[in-house]
Amino acid sequence: MRKLAAGNWKMNGVEADLAEVDALVSAHRTPRCEMLLCPPATLISRMAARATGDLFIGAQDCHAKASGAHTGDISAAMLVDAGATHVILGHSERRADHGETDAEVRAKAEAALAAGLVAIICVGETEAQRDAGQTLEVIGGQLAGSVPEAATARTTVIAYEPVWAIGTGRTPTLEEIAEVHAFLRARLAERFSDAEGFRLLYGGSVKPSNAGEIFAVANVDGALVGGASLKASDFGAVVAALSAA
Repeated sequence: MRKLAAGNWKMNGVEADLAEVDALVSAHRTPRCEMLLCPPATLISRMAARATGDLFIGAQDCHAKASGAHTGDISAAMLVDAGATHVILGHSERRADHGETDAEVRAKAEAALAAGLVAIICVGETEAQRDAGQTLEVIGGQLAGSVPEAATARTTVIAYEPVWAIGTGRTPTLEEIAEVHAFLRARLAERFSDAEGFRLLYGGSVKPSNAGEIFAVANVDGALVGGASLKASDFGAVVAALSAA
């Protein structure tokens, strides 16, 4: 599996911002990694129509049910129909803002895999949990509860995003990142025969200035990028760093 640079646009982006997609594709026609952008649902089909080559388009969430009376929700099959190939699940903002549990994330992941989407399942600790020395315990629990048994290296990506580093400009030390990613790999190996093939992404204030050193850490197979993915120049620099890693 090639390394993956994934961008999460969160609740940002309108039609005019699709020019950034054109600029990204133009500047990175043959990267040595996969590129993924996950815009708001309103832009998925329009962004997918402009994506070419190694740029894939994903979504930021899906419902666990295939259809029904769930006003405001979107099913995995609908995302596929709109042109998505991936979906982010269990992001800390979803867990915090919407109270999503590990069981709910797991059900969504099962729905995503059944629809043919690649599931990017997020785990990460809060600042209070890290300060209390609970990082690995929390992440281990999220991994066990959120990743379905049907997951494979081809269909599932794990993203480690320390909650306290998202959008703050702060990042863990390289040693802390290495510790968590090694832990994730070991825990996956306890459940999956293809654990070495799972791509493990780091997320949390990844930007052009620190991407290179983060990508040099063992078991870091890419990044889940927030704010720096909104501009082609910034995200392109992250892509270039990953391609060179």
